[in-house]
Amino acid sequence: MQKVFLVLAGAASLFMTVQTFAAGFSVSVIETEDQRCITSDGLPEHEAGGGAHGAQAIAQTFCLPRDPVKSHRPSESAAIIGILLNGVIVRPSTAEFYDPSAPRGFSRNRSSGWRLDALGNPEIFRVDANNGHADRRGLYHYHGMPAALIPTGQDTMIGYAADGHEIHYAGEQARSSYVLKSGLRPSGPGGPYDGTYDEDYAYVAGAGSLDECNGAMVDGAYIYFATDTYPYFQRCHFGKVSDDFVQKGPRGGNRPTRVGRP
Repeated sequence: MQKVFLVLAGAASLFMTVQTFAAGFSVSVIETEDQRCITSDGLPEHEAGGGAHGAQAIAQTFCLPRDPVKSHRPSESAAIIGILLNGVIVRPSTAEFYDPSAPRGFSRNRSSGWRLDALGNPEIFRVDANNGHADRRGLYHYHGMPAALIPTGQDTMIGYAADGHEIHYAGEQARSSYVLKSGLRPSGPGGPYDGTYDEDYAYVAGAGSLDECNGAMVDGAYIYFATDTYPYFQRCHFGKVSDDFVQKGPRGGNRPTRVGRP
């Protein structure tokens, strides 16, 4: 890793960290007193498969707080929940809902209230070996923990959340508190709870070691964790989410209209 110090005329000093991987892949991180901005082309260092559309290089910059503060109430305002150290964004939720009137049985019409989970429907969403795929624009993103980024040493950090808190992967040491419901669905698609939909799961405090946002206090700092079981990544945040991660779409769906900053 290379750290370059810069001084801008009429502005506070800042420094840029450039992390270079194989085949010339790089991610730049510019830090100021209060912000951390990560720039990449959105392509991972590993093979980007999955999806009906091929992954494309899309320039993107996401800025987030350097010193996040944990609040008492979680927020679900972020469409993109974070960005990993390799410059690839994380969007664990999908935009597809159960829709018996649609040819495929699902659409972006939210009215049923039953959202399809990507890893509960890997064939439909064509997720690859790293739990990622490209969307209609070719933007590659993760729905679950990528195997290629599983830490091999003591450092478990893999990225940053939309509110600035760190994201870690600690394997079985961090256990989700979401459990699969038992019995039959009372509405919508019916049938037994089997993980096809987000609503098949329920948060049960104390069932695991993590809270409702898949996070926990560790040595005085609040940290989010990626887990091997649902919800895989946090679906909410306890800090103030950066505007760069809040994407607005048309009513009845959450199709992104922008990616970070141009």
